Amino acid sequence: MQQAYLVLENGQVFCGKRFGATGDTVGELVFTTAMTGYLETLTDPSFYGQMVIQTFPLIGNYGVIPQDFESAKPHLKAYIVRQWCQHPSNFRCQGTLDTFLMENGVVGLCDIDTRALTRLVRESGVMNAKICGSIDNLSAILEELKGYRVRQAVESVTCQKAWEAGEGGKYRVVLWDFGAKANIGRELVARGCHVIHVPAHTTAKEVLALKPDGIMLSNGPGDPADNPEIIREVGSAMDSGVPMFGICLGHQLMALSQGAKTEKLKYGHRGANQPAKDTATGRVYITSQNHGYTVIPETLPEGCHMSFCQANDNTCEGVDYDTRPAFSVQFHPEAAAGPLDSAWLFDRFIAMMEGGNTHAAE
Repeated sequence: MQQAYLVLENGQVFCGKRFGATGDTVGELVFTTAMTGYLETLTDPSFYGQMVIQTFPLIGNYGVIPQDFESAKPHLKAYIVRQWCQHPSNFRCQGTLDTFLMENGVVGLCDIDTRALTRLVRESGVMNAKICGSIDNLSAILEELKGYRVRQAVESVTCQKAWEAGEGGKYRVVLWDFGAKANIGRELVARGCHVIHVPAHTTAKEVLALKPDGIMLSNGPGDPADNPEIIREVGSAMDSGVPMFGICLGHQLMALSQGAKTEKLKYGHRGANQPAKDTATGRVYITSQNHGYTVIPETLPEGCHMSFCQANDNTCEGVDYDTRPAFSVQFHPEAAAGPLDSAWLFDRFIAMMEGGNTHAAE
C-alpha cells in the first residue's frame, strides 16, 4: 500500500497507508466511538465535509451490505482506521470496504495510531486536516487548512425532489430532509405513517399544503446557524400547530427558530453509547449521537424547556415546547445499528398526532 500523510491544523503529522480512493483531500477531523455500524457511519449525511476517525481498531470485517446504508452514498471526505479487513465474512456481504470507498471517491487511511489521534482531538478539539502524498511544502498545507470550513452542507445532502413511502398509512407525515438518515423514514413507516420526504428548501407553506398530520425534521450536517432561510420556514411551520418532532439538526433548527442560540462543541458527541438523561424522571438512556453543535439551554425562550441533558457534560439533548405540540432531541432514537433505548420517542410523536402528548416511555 502507498504511504500517505495526515497533516493536522496544529502542525502535527501522522504517517499511514492508503486504501480506498487515491488523491489528496481536506476536511474537518472528528472521531466516532461506535464499535459496530461502520456502514451506517460511512453513509450518514451528517458527516458531510468531515474526515472520520474510527476508534474501534478493526473495521470492515462484515464487508459492505447495501441494505444497511443510511443514504445512497458516503458524504464524508475521508475515513481513517487502525486496520481494515481485506477478507470480510458475513452471509449478507456484497463487497469489501476498500472497493466501496474506491468506487465512491472516499480517501481511506489506515495503519494510523487512532488511539493517539483520538486523544489529540479530544484534548485539542476538532480541527482541520489534510491527507496528502507529500509534506515537502508543509507551510503551504497549514495555510490551506486555516481556510477550510464546511460550507453548503445541507444543500449538498438533501433530496433533490419530493418522494413518498408507506402509501396508505394512517398518519400523513412530512419528513423535512436536511440530510435524513434512511432509518428515520423506516421507523415512521413501521408505525403506520405515509411519509412524504421533501427537500430542505421547501417552504412552510408548501409543507402545510401537503396537509400533514405531523412534521418530522431530520438530522443533517454543518453549522445549524448557516441556514437562516430554513430556520425562518421551520418557525412558520411551528406556528401552524401541526405536531412536530425534530432530530439532531432538526432539533437545533427548531430551537433557533424560537430565538435560542447554538454553539460548537470542543469535539462533539459521535458514537453509539452516549448517555442522555431525562430531566423530568432522571432516567438515563444510552443513545447514538453524531453532532458537533449544541443548543445553549440558557437561551431557550419562555414556553419551552430542556427535556434531556447529556449525562457526561450536561449539554442540551432535547427540548419540549410547552405551548404547542412539538418536541425535539439531539440524539438518534432511530439508531441503526443501535441502541434502541429511545425508540419510544417515535411512539410519542404518533400519540401527539392522535391528540395525546405522552412524555415518558411506556
